[in-house]
Amino acid sequence: MVKVGLTGGIGAGKSEVSRLLASYGAVIVDADKIAREVVEPGTLGLAAVVEEFGADVLAPDGTLDRPKLGGIVFSDPGRLKALNAIVHPLVGARSAELEASAGPDAVVVHDVPLLTENGLAPLYDLVVVVDAAPQTQLDRLVRLRGMAEDEAKSRMAAQATREQRLAVADLVIDNDGPLEALEPQVHAVWERLRTA
Repeated sequence: MVKVGLTGGIGAGKSEVSRLLASYGAVIVDADKIAREVVEPGTLGLAAVVEEFGADVLAPDGTLDRPKLGGIVFSDPGRLKALNAIVHPLVGARSAELEASAGPDAVVVHDVPLLTENGLAPLYDLVVVVDAAPQTQLDRLVRLRGMAEDEAKSRMAAQATREQRLAVADLVIDNDGPLEALEPQVHAVWERLRTA
């Protein structure tokens, strides 16, 4: 088994890289997806979030109101730390379960947005960073995701810098260009991971 950490700043295109790797046969352990699962209604995770942040972070249907919670935590590092202290251990436990269920010859790609911020690089055999210039990230967040520019900048500022991510990278995928330029790079990385 090869354990790979995949990371990149918000709007860098990590999700597309993850999708391509999955299409080649990688086992994807998606930390964002797991982070949503561990705070679904009826979970201990959601109960802990409500206890910490109050019932105001719930939508009328009882689900977590992510935009509201995001507005709280992305403007206050202390509140973000409190949220992470609840969610990260739950995500870590579920990720370990998924990894353990992969075969011995699998390439297991852990899609972890906060890999750099949380000092997780040593947990992986290789770290792949999807890199894009901050202006490219900002443009994608505003134009493609419909975020307000201030919100996009706030989310970007809450993450590691481009330089910090690149410092932990074993392999870098440059995603500043068009989608057509991405696939050949991802395929080359896949070939490297299969023989690692």
